[in-house]
Amino acid sequence: MVGGEGREANYAGVYEGHLRPGNKPALLVVDMVEAYLEPISPLYCETARGALEVTNSLVNACHETQIPVVFTNVEYESGGADGGIFYKKAPVLKAFDRGSSLGAFPDDLQIAQSDTVITKQYPSAFFDTGLAEMLKSQQVDTLIICGYSTSGCVRASALDAMQHGFIPFVVRDACADRHADPHESNLFDLQAKYAEVVDNETAHKIIGAAKPA
Repeated sequence: MVGGEGREANYAGVYEGHLRPGNKPALLVVDMVEAYLEPISPLYCETARGALEVTNSLVNACHETQIPVVFTNVEYESGGADGGIFYKKAPVLKAFDRGSSLGAFPDDLQIAQSDTVITKQYPSAFFDTGLAEMLKSQQVDTLIICGYSTSGCVRASALDAMQHGFIPFVVRDACADRHADPHESNLFDLQAKYAEVVDNETAHKIIGAAKPA
């Protein structure tokens, strides 16, 4: 059961808090892999290419200012033996079985040798990966988040970032989803309760204001 009034009117005066960035940001690029960019993939997303271009601008800015950059990808043993219930619920995840080209990073994603790559099996970049401990060891307090898909692994990672004590900033135009409705509804929910949803320009300002590592 839901109320009959409009979404914005229903949330007005209730979920209107905002977050400010801390002193030490890092950039988290979630699952920006070929599965969402390749038209023959069952996970293909038409807006993924545009989000990748925005993400590259953020990655390059972080490299210039020595801000940590973390990329995640997904990989399973053949048949999903390490995928648990998630793999059973979403059989399309076989696209990420070890050896699949769909799990690879695109050639034009600006990954540097100094960046960290974390391989995961579940939606959140934090679940069973050691990401939180790594970020805390670098005194990171703010996480700029982009990637695929908005309603899945981006949302899960942003929520877990907040729960681990990092201030999450989700970059709207650096995220993508298969359909506009889940993209927008999840960004709305993240902004209301768990994160700050910002545009590319604002994300660049956060990066530019940070002190070099």
